[in-house]
Amino acid sequence: MSPEAEGPAIHYYMIRGGGEKKNITVWETGFVGEEYIKAYGHYHITDFKETYWILEGEGILVLQAREKNPDGTYIDERIASFQAIKVKAGDAMEIPPFMGHLLVNTGKAWLVTTDDSPVNLDDSASMPAHADYEPVRKMRGFAYYVINKNGEPALVRNSRYASVPDAVITSSR
Repeated sequence: MSPEAEGPAIHYYMIRGGGEKKNITVWETGFVGEEYIKAYGHYHITDFKETYWILEGEGILVLQAREKNPDGTYIDERIASFQAIKVKAGDAMEIPPFMGHLLVNTGKAWLVTTDDSPVNLDDSASMPAHADYEPVRKMRGFAYYVINKNGEPALVRNSRYASVPDAVITSSR
């Protein structure tokens, strides 16, 4: 939200599991300006579901789907659906195919997850072949940022998007 804002140098750590193991990700606590620490976020470019298991901590899973042109290409500036879902240790969250997603650590301790994202592809850990980070970079984030407002998570609309649905933070259960 505010690239010039101060925050930790590293926001999260990811261990890619390889062919036989799951990924593990650990999010730091804290803020960049008023925005909670989060993953960068990406869209899947292949048709598969992914599941995140929350092992420790609490946070918010952010999901968004882009609108499409008549020719089937995505419109990065127009969001068809948006969800912000509170998650906590013990939750399992399924990411639908082609859905944009990221996790935000809203707790006072590390947020730790494991996931079943493809880890045996011939790609790099920093730029996996199944994910597209460019639309998120271009729009400087998702349709809403998760900020700290009076000690509680709140959503602030990203003004770079031309069209986004109204959104609220909901519970996972």
